[in-house]
Amino acid sequence: MSTDRDQNRVNEQIRISPVRVISHEGQQLGILPTAEALQRARELGLDLVEVAPTERPPVCRIMDFGKFKYEKKKKSHQHVHHTKLKEIRLRPKTGDHDIEFKVKQAIGFLQHKDKVQISVVFKGRENAHIEEGKKVLDAVIQELLEFGKLEGAPSKQGTRMMCTIAPK
Repeated sequence: MSTDRDQNRVNEQIRISPVRVISHEGQQLGILPTAEALQRARELGLDLVEVAPTERPPVCRIMDFGKFKYEKKKKSHQHVHHTKLKEIRLRPKTGDHDIEFKVKQAIGFLQHKDKVQISVVFKGRENAHIEEGKKVLDAVIQELLEFGKLEGAPSKQGTRMMCTIAPK
């Protein structure tokens, strides 16, 4: 067995003496010579595994190494969610039912731990009535605040007014 960073030294591979020993039940046994710690592990039918090699003295634990490796491998294969940015686009004249539907979608995104960017897009003469778009945006924000938190005040950029809501 090689001894790279993510591999632990086991039993005879531990050459440093003395070591701080933790029992298989998680209790501190104190600082013992490596040979004695190895002897205690063998009496229990378990392995002596170095869990903190950089400490002085190194920390070793009495445990079943096969089970430890299995648990470690199992943990590394668990899915990690990467937060995505989802966008909800609205217009100042978007109907109430359509807004409701989009809010439900946004709630789903927030519950799935994704950020939601709400955009109100202005076209043509709608640019003269920004307050209508602001009302729509504020209403949507109010409905989403119980599922997420506002990352910044709504801002107008060109023909859009937008803000981002992050999951709680």
